[in-house]
Amino acid sequence: MIVVTGDAVAKSETFDEVRRLSLEHVYRSRTEPGCISHAVHIDCENPLRFVFVEQWADRQALIAHFQVPASREFVKALRSMLSEPSTIQICDATRLQLP
Repeated sequence: MIVVTGDAVAKSETFDEVRRLSLEHVYRSRTEPGCISHAVHIDCENPLRFVFVEQWADRQALIAHFQVPASREFVKALRSMLSEPSTIQICDATRLQLP
């Protein structure tokens, strides 16, 4: 499984549009093959910070997601609405079974 986390800090005047676009992106991404989960949250310590958490079945599914034109358009649209560069972390994960 591939786990992706990232964040985007909106400018106060663009918060509503960043929220709208982020939810649209999440809902669309959930329908893609290999998407296990895809969510966006508001940071409790910084209410302008959006936190994304995604799980993908494998690397190929994530690469396909990045190639979807709407995914690239989402990233491009957000750039001018953020107060700082967004971040992304991609991890190859193995689910552990605890006793």
